[in-house]
Order: sequence, then C-alpha cells, then structure tokens
Amino acid sequence: MSVKITAVATQLPPYTRTTAEIIPFLKVWLSGQEERYQRKVIKLFENAGVDRRYSIMDAEDVFLETSFEEKNDIYKRETIKLAESALTKALDKSNLSPTDIDYIITVSCTGIMIPSVDAYLINKLNMKQDIVRLPVTEMGCVAGVSGMIYANNFLKANPNKRAVVIAVESPTSTFQIDDYSMVNIVSAAIFGDGCACTILSSYEEEQGPEIIDEAMYHFYNAEHMMGFELKNSGLQMVLDKEVPEKIAAHFPEIVYPFLERNDLSIDDVDHLIFHPGGKKIVQTVEELFGSLGKNIDNTKAVLKEYGNMSSATVLYVLDRFIEQGVKKGDIGLMLSFGPGFTAQRLLLKW
Repeated sequence: MSVKITAVATQLPPYTRTTAEIIPFLKVWLSGQEERYQRKVIKLFENAGVDRRYSIMDAEDVFLETSFEEKNDIYKRETIKLAESALTKALDKSNLSPTDIDYIITVSCTGIMIPSVDAYLINKLNMKQDIVRLPVTEMGCVAGVSGMIYANNFLKANPNKRAVVIAVESPTSTFQIDDYSMVNIVSAAIFGDGCACTILSSYEEEQGPEIIDEAMYHFYNAEHMMGFELKNSGLQMVLDKEVPEKIAAHFPEIVYPFLERNDLSIDDVDHLIFHPGGKKIVQTVEELFGSLGKNIDNTKAVLKEYGNMSSATVLYVLDRFIEQGVKKGDIGLMLSFGPGFTAQRLLLKW
C-alpha cells in the first residue's frame, strides 16, 4: 500500500527581526561582560548564516527577566494559534475538512503542555471524536521526520485513511537570560520559531510524493550531544560542539546502506531534503555531497531566512521542493538529526 504526502503548509509567528536588528538588544544584554567576549558573541550572530528569525514574542520580551512559568504560558497560547493556522492551511490545500483526518501527530520540544496541542485542535476544529492522537515531545529537531515515520506506519496498516503531522516549536522560549555560556548563545544565534503541517494519505487516488522507505539510525553513547536540561529558569539547551564532526563520521552508515536496500545509489537521488541544523552542519553536508554534484540550496535558504526551527524546519525545506515543482519519477532523500543522538530518514518518489 502506498502512502503519499498530499500537502505541506507553514505558519510563522507574528514577530520578526533581522540579525542586524537583534544586535542592539544583544549589546544591552551583554553589557557588563568582558569587551572581547562581547565582540566574539556579536561576530557569532553575524556569521551564523541566519539573516532573519521569527518569534512568538518580541525581542524586548525575550531579553526581559521573565520566569519559566511566564514564558511557558506564552508558548502554550501561541503554539496553539500557530498549529491551528498551519493545519487549516494544509486542509485548504487538500480541499479537505477537519473530519477527514483520522490520525493526528503533534511534535514539539520547546515547551511543556498537558494536554498537548492536538487536544486543543480537535476541539477548535471539531475533528473526529475517534481520531487517533500521538503527541511527540522529546525528539527535538528530528521529530518532524519521526512524526512522518509514525504516520507512514499507521497509514500502511490502514487503507483509505489520512494523517496530519504538525511540528510547532519556539526555541526562543528556551533562551536563558542569566546564562552567558557559548551553548546558550550559539542556540540563540541559529534558532527561530515556526510551525509546519503535512498531510499524508493511504487513499490510492490522492496525489503527492510517495514514501518508498523510512528508517532510524541511532548513535551509541551520544546522549550528551544534544537536548535540554530542565532548570528552574526553563529548558536549558545542550549542544555539543562535536555534533558536525560526529554526523560527518557516521554519514556513510546513515545514507548508503539505506539507499542500497532500495537498489539505489546517491547518484539516483535527485533532491536532498535535509534539516538545516546550523551553519557548520550545513557546511559539513555540503562538503560531503557537493563533490557528487548534489546541492542543498533549499536547506541553506531556509536556514538563512528563518533559522533552525527545530522539528518544523525540514518541513519548510520539503515545502520549497513541492512549491518549486518536482518532476515525476524524481527521488528525494529526507534527513534530520536530533537528541539521542539519532538520524532519521525518508525516501520519497514523486
């Protein structure tokens, strides 16, 4: 049974500033720090490969001494709005109503909400009372692909059903006002907020790229590389500087066996739909595949225009391919990385 991606829709939060516009706020926040360190931080922001970020709160609010409770209240209120808008857009693209959805997967790791956002969407949009729910909360940047893998397996087992995957994130909400560590600063420099929704279907007559295969790859003894520590001040980012090197070292095992089991090589892949984790990761991937004549232009463009929106970001990359138009028969490799440490893949055919 074939499962197809029938629509992708994105939704950005209301506040946005360029990197140049954020620097003055950064300078105020850094006042009192050693001058050489201030210059280093500002240069890091300017060279992060991100021109603009979007946020559920304005820059003044980000740099205010707000409590974890206050920030999480904003996260809850605003992510529900973003998720509803993204889902409504995706339904409109597919000419579907909310009651046409049988399975709803919501993914987010940048705030805490119980019940999860899917419960609010079911009530707001009057979705089916027997809809199957799956909230995914602890997969980080990889969760957009994870959610699609879970949806694919549900749909393969259930003909004539539809699933939605909604990835909604606010890394801005995790910024630590009293933390001047490089990890906190690097995460602030590369991350932004956003939401994306994709609809998948096991109806034979519905159109879109087909999921040919999916797989997860787990790195041993790498739990320390990425994630969050829960502090009294909120979710504190964990981000090891070795992540790009670790990804590069494992790339052959991540990519080539997965393609080989589908009787494909990297030469057969027309489109690389990669999660833009950050400038260094993008450069690492580009070095690995550029010599093979492959480009990740859409990945770089999404990082530049929005930053890393955690789990939602790879869906923004996928949306670009769909909007640009892809030839029938083309093969796409979709790939994200996240806490665990893990790499997760989807093989698509248009």
